[in-house]
Amino acid sequence: MSGKIDRAESLIGSISKWLNWIGGFSLVAMLAIIVADVIGVKLFKSPVPGAPEFTSLMGLIVIAFATAYTLFLKGHIQVEFLVMRLPLRGQTISKVLVSLFGLALFVLLSWHSYEYGSMLQSTGEVSMTQRIPLYPFAYAIAFCSIPVCLVLIVDIIKTVMKAGKK
Repeated sequence: MSGKIDRAESLIGSISKWLNWIGGFSLVAMLAIIVADVIGVKLFKSPVPGAPEFTSLMGLIVIAFATAYTLFLKGHIQVEFLVMRLPLRGQTISKVLVSLFGLALFVLLSWHSYEYGSMLQSTGEVSMTQRIPLYPFAYAIAFCSIPVCLVLIVDIIKTVMKAGKK
């Protein structure tokens, strides 16, 4: 069972890393638009049309696409002040419960983002100034929540297996 979990974790890590690269590219593009906008305003008295819209939508991409890899690397913030003082069993239960709550949150986020994307697509909702369709961004959130769920599932399984060995 451990070998299968390790292979699944490796695959999920690869997918998460790939998504993280997309988020990183979006971050660089977002920064380029901001720099171009500032230079345009200061030097040429002409801002980049739609710069605030582009940067906010790219910010959404950065966050959505980087979440799974950050979770995979355990790069998120954890407050363990109380958990550290619990016995090992309590720490395990706490970790599993937190992961289960996170899993429930991201399953709901994926499901409702997909539904919201469907609604945006059917109504033809677009951004205010540049008329960018918004539904792909909702679908992106739904899609990027799936690897987060997989990371959490593997984490739960590994935590339970580790506790079972002790």
